[in-house]
Amino acid sequence: MPPKRSPARRPTMKDIARRAGVSESAVSFALNDRPGVSEATRARVRRVAEQLGWRPSTAARALSGEGVATVGFVLARPAHTLGVDSFFLQLVSGIQEVLAERHLGLLFQVVENVADECAVYRRWWAEHRVDGVLVVDPRADDPRPGLLDELGLPAVVIGGAPDERHPELSTVWADDAGAMASVVDELTALGHRRIVHIAGLPGLAHTQRRITTLRAESERRGLTEVSSVTTDYSDAEGAAVTRRVLGACPPPTALIYDNDVMAVAGLAAAAELGFRVPRDVSVVSWEDSALCRMVTPRLSALSRDSAEFGRTAARELMSLLDGHPARSVGVPMPRLTGRGSTGRRARGPGSRGQDGRGAVGSGGVPVTDMTSE
Repeated sequence: MPPKRSPARRPTMKDIARRAGVSESAVSFALNDRPGVSEATRARVRRVAEQLGWRPSTAARALSGEGVATVGFVLARPAHTLGVDSFFLQLVSGIQEVLAERHLGLLFQVVENVADECAVYRRWWAEHRVDGVLVVDPRADDPRPGLLDELGLPAVVIGGAPDERHPELSTVWADDAGAMASVVDELTALGHRRIVHIAGLPGLAHTQRRITTLRAESERRGLTEVSSVTTDYSDAEGAAVTRRVLGACPPPTALIYDNDVMAVAGLAAAAELGFRVPRDVSVVSWEDSALCRMVTPRLSALSRDSAEFGRTAARELMSLLDGHPARSVGVPMPRLTGRGSTGRRARGPGSRGQDGRGAVGSGGVPVTDMTSE
């Protein structure tokens, strides 16, 4: 067997001092922007450091209180749902764009639940692993803001409402209530009165905002056959719940899905049951993506710049790390882009939207708020 290769040796301050013809203390002063060396010496030392490929040790930076040039991002969601979630892929893409401008790294970890996420924050803080964190999926009773406030770890909460209890944390938020109201406006204008919202995880604050808004908008319009069903965001549950709600008698005439993956799965499930989209049932996806434009019919969807959402959050964290005060920043409200999956409620003999004939199953009662389990 060939001999094992030794790892490449990293250049040190001693190497820089030898090449530049100065003392190690002069190198330290020059690279850390401290007085004690001339500008000519500082420039020469930095030029040599660049030639040698020298980079500061993150451990040394942490010990000196200068930070570790790394941002943390923990996601407490079922791992099997992440590979197909276009929103998070675009969000992370936007975050990375901004971090790259500052030569910062992104430390990403997936955990089972919020308790595990809190444990990660405590460990990162104790080990000086990150300079700040980006927090996603705010909960109704969320322990994370209080913990991060207590640790003094700079943080930006993505998707949460402004929280006066934790003024040291920044928030980047979207108007989920306004977006849901706009979808209900469009569907009711098309004549739909039986609407089911196939939502995401039940504990998330934005899921609750969407459910609450749908309920309020329905009550305001006098609609009595409108409901929400929570899921884990996966295509499997999206399809399973679609089959169940379309089995009610009468079935809903419009379905709102909390992400594009569930909407595409629901479209296929509806077709399997013999429902025609949009003649028998209209379909709306909360997230727009290439998936929505690749299926037939193309899916009507709430469109927003998810990458810009990530860029905004990362910029706010950079602002905190630069010593600026925390603040709350709103991003543009998602706008409904109408395509081939939404249309007027079908009327006349034989219409599923009229009397439910041809629907599979026998629910027999209006669908009420429930979970997918």
